[in-house]
Amino acid sequence: MDRQNSRRRSSDETSLEERELPMNTGSIQTAPADESTLIATYFDERIPIPQEEDGGRFGGFSFRKLWAFTGPGFLMSIAYLDPGNVQSDLQSGTVAQYRLLWVLMWATFLGLLMQRLAARIGVVTGKHLAEMCHRQYPKVPRILLWIMVEIAIIGSDMQEVIGTAIAIYLLSNKAIPLWGGVLITVVDTFTFLGLDKYGLRKLEIFFGILITTMAISFGYEYVVVAPDQGSVVEGLLVPWCSGCGNKELLQAVGVIGAIIMPHNLYLHSALVKSRDVDRRKPSAVREANYYFIIESIIALFVSFLINVFVVSVFAEGLYGKTNADVHEICSLVNNTHADVFPSNNQTVEADIYKGGVFLGCEFGIAAMYIWAIGILAAGQSSTMTGTYAGQFAMEGFLNLKWKRWQRVLLTRTVAILPAFFVAFYEQIDDMSRMNDLLNCLMSLQLPFALIPTIALSANRKLMGEFANSYASNIFSIFVSTVIIAVNIYFVMNYVTNLGITNVVFILAVSVYGILYLIFCAYLTIDMTLNMGNGGLILSRFPGLRSYFSADFDYEDLAELSE
Repeated sequence: MDRQNSRRRSSDETSLEERELPMNTGSIQTAPADESTLIATYFDERIPIPQEEDGGRFGGFSFRKLWAFTGPGFLMSIAYLDPGNVQSDLQSGTVAQYRLLWVLMWATFLGLLMQRLAARIGVVTGKHLAEMCHRQYPKVPRILLWIMVEIAIIGSDMQEVIGTAIAIYLLSNKAIPLWGGVLITVVDTFTFLGLDKYGLRKLEIFFGILITTMAISFGYEYVVVAPDQGSVVEGLLVPWCSGCGNKELLQAVGVIGAIIMPHNLYLHSALVKSRDVDRRKPSAVREANYYFIIESIIALFVSFLINVFVVSVFAEGLYGKTNADVHEICSLVNNTHADVFPSNNQTVEADIYKGGVFLGCEFGIAAMYIWAIGILAAGQSSTMTGTYAGQFAMEGFLNLKWKRWQRVLLTRTVAILPAFFVAFYEQIDDMSRMNDLLNCLMSLQLPFALIPTIALSANRKLMGEFANSYASNIFSIFVSTVIIAVNIYFVMNYVTNLGITNVVFILAVSVYGILYLIFCAYLTIDMTLNMGNGGLILSRFPGLRSYFSADFDYEDLAELSE
């Protein structure tokens, strides 16, 4: 057996196979009861799929089966509703009014296409994206991929901490300082993550309640503000931005970067494993893919509507207003937060805090509190799914099992420390501005989720009849190229606008940029090999075989179906 296969059949990898849960028993599955190694995870319970007498998917659509498959898509959709997305939405409305709604719509659609590929990997192989990267990629690339995913997760976690702290600050009417809200997020995260011990279905219902809370909160604001419906429809249907300049262009790029989150692809590919699908039967796999895409469409449509609510509220309320305009409105009602808007003629630079204050000044204090409740629900739900994503990434890439509380403690500590110091020593404006930096950070990580997803879903030796078609590959490459390009443009513009001329800073950014592009080029070449007959090509260059994933030996592919 050659060096590559020896490397990939190491004992630590086979131990992962041995711990794989049994399939096809027709009942809820539980992990092996070895108390010394038992670790509570999302997969301790499998949801059985009801068998219809008429044959289910191909004998007719079944709502019972759709309900059985419902859950993973809604958990996935929470990443489209986190505080970073909400801030991007309100900035979009404030900067460009309704003219970027079509960007939001198509970004959500592109996100759906990528989520579909990620979910298919989990259903077909029985392993999520991080696990497959561990099996496929050589050691150095997979460690680098893990680091990049962890950076994205921590960046997202920081946004959630900031959003939750601001929501608590608003709800307490400044009684709880920002740093106090940051510390509260530590406790509530552990509390909410303990809910999964009551059963997977109850946990998914809890997430559904949080999404409903966001829909009601932001929907209330939409009704109260009453945006012009014709303008909303026009913004959705007309793919153009009349009179837009560089500021609006950057905001459009920011919308795309906020919507498509890198760690969410890893999360979704893992969540679908919670359904008891007999992967040895192509019809069962085909059925699972069918219902999962329907559920994802429904979930992302709900998230899209919520995002439209937020954009439209501030397109109607804040677009074209100056700080002096809003300061005067707040002063008239004696709002205690009025000082956040200086009395000058500069255009309002909105964020989730200023947005809530404006709503309270213009539409009554209830509007501010309801807005804060929606932000709190967004922060809490995305915090929990982010923790799951971190757990799956660590277990998959490193084959390392940590208890949930240990994982939460690590990510929370890394995320909270910078947020705490900013909250303690700086103003609330600095907390909100951190979101822009974090969006920039996560934009950089996007290729390290998109490229592996396309590469693995295109590999016919791995996916069989469920591999991407040629047309799908071309479209996926085009979409990912556009997404990555606009995100890199956003990052470059952000760094340029920092105005830092220090030689050391410029040198460090240049070196990082070169290494970044080299790694992206490697992943792109590997993806291209996966789309074709990569194994045959690499067989002509024995010295390169161990450096790419396309040459993986699938002679024991059956073990993926066990």
